[in-house]
Amino acid sequence: MTNHPSTVLIAGATGSIGRYAAAEAIRQGYTVRALVRDKARAAKILPDGVELVVGDLTLPKTLAAVVQEVDAIVFTHGSTTSERDVRDNDYAGVANVLKALRGRRVRIALMTAIGTTRPGVAYATWKLRSERLVRASGNPYSIVRPGWFDYNQPDQRKIIMLQGDKRQAGSPADGVIARDQIARVLIDSLRIDAADHKTLELIADHGPEQDDLTAVFDSLTADPEGPLDAAEDNVNLSVTNEPETFRQDLATISAGNNKREP
Repeated sequence: MTNHPSTVLIAGATGSIGRYAAAEAIRQGYTVRALVRDKARAAKILPDGVELVVGDLTLPKTLAAVVQEVDAIVFTHGSTTSERDVRDNDYAGVANVLKALRGRRVRIALMTAIGTTRPGVAYATWKLRSERLVRASGNPYSIVRPGWFDYNQPDQRKIIMLQGDKRQAGSPADGVIARDQIARVLIDSLRIDAADHKTLELIADHGPEQDDLTAVFDSLTADPEGPLDAAEDNVNLSVTNEPETFRQDLATISAGNNKREP
């Protein structure tokens, strides 16, 4: 990345990760815009200095103005483990924002979940599809798959980044991480060049938290240009057999990327 962002839009800003991300972005000196549905409620949750903009990730017509004049977007939204909820909220929110950009380049940090590539888990597959859209968009990005929130011990603060999504127990045995650390990694990824085009599983180990995550990001394998899946993932999900909703979104978002000037 040759240009680092200055104005960040946080989707899911009033959620349990989003509110930490907003505070961390403010701390790091970003201009922060929060996408919210209820301004009065958000004002009680989010720190001073955050611009509150009303919109809804599930309503595309509300998003065009929201994404104007931002050069980074952090997705921290999430719903349930219901396939319908993840499809209509988690996945659709990413698709709608990417389409609202109309090919304009921004830096993206997307939070999904550890175990996203688990075969036969419908809600996880929709999270995987949202990752695929981000990769196809042509934007610089980091995709962060956190382990189980706040199951870590007080001395378990060393940030570990894994790849290949090999931990798929569906329990805290997959790895644990504090919510504020997830937010920190998402915001740090916006300014660390080594984080670009990286997909990772995020957990914590025993030991102190690192002051600088550049070396941790640098140790990861970058996702290749072109393929829709992460560098170390083992995924058997042919686009031709994917739902029509995804195939249409992929075509629209890919077309926006192809229209960009070199």
